[in-house]
Amino acid sequence: MARKKLARFKENAQYPHVIEPSREQVLAGFRQKGKWHELFKNDKPIVLELGCGKGEYTVALARKYPDANFIGIDIKGARIWYGATTVAEEKLPNAAFLRTQIELIHHCFAPGEVAEIWITFPDPQIKISRTKHRLTHPEFLERYQQILAKDGLVHLKTDSAFLHGYTQAILQSLNYPILEGYFDIDLQMAHQPEHVLHTVRTHYEQLFREKGAKITYLKFQLEK
Repeated sequence: MARKKLARFKENAQYPHVIEPSREQVLAGFRQKGKWHELFKNDKPIVLELGCGKGEYTVALARKYPDANFIGIDIKGARIWYGATTVAEEKLPNAAFLRTQIELIHHCFAPGEVAEIWITFPDPQIKISRTKHRLTHPEFLERYQQILAKDGLVHLKTDSAFLHGYTQAILQSLNYPILEGYFDIDLQMAHQPEHVLHTVRTHYEQLFREKGAKITYLKFQLEK
């Protein structure tokens, strides 16, 4: 397993669409900040997938929406390798990956540089001691707000009814608009079978579905 990881890390380092700065480089002044369009060589909207894992959403969205650029973000390079390799094999020009901690996201993108953010099946961090690690905690939302463009969108797709409810309560307490909210997309969005929420499924989503879990969704903005 260690050899496989090392081989994947080596391949990631060779992919021009995989950016792997150290924490120190990010904090000292990340060279890509404000210049992501140079990587894609266009001015199309930038969409992030946070905690992207194997990058299923990043890759699928890039295929489905060629008029936007997609960046998957995760700290685990061995997972990113799967999506990065698919991007290389399919020669997808509008997908890339950034290996870094999500807590540093506001150091990686300039104000207004990001059009949308997808948070797909994150760890709900149910224990009270882990509250600040939830990706929809107010401190994270503040970071997202810093980099989102005007009218920017955030999507949360999760099997965790707890995280769905927690996020909804946080958004309401902060007066952030919730544009769409579903406790069961299969039931409440059955009339839209071609919607990306149905057609794109991550590895974890498939596992949760096999256990009978309901898939929830929130679309919201961080503007008052």
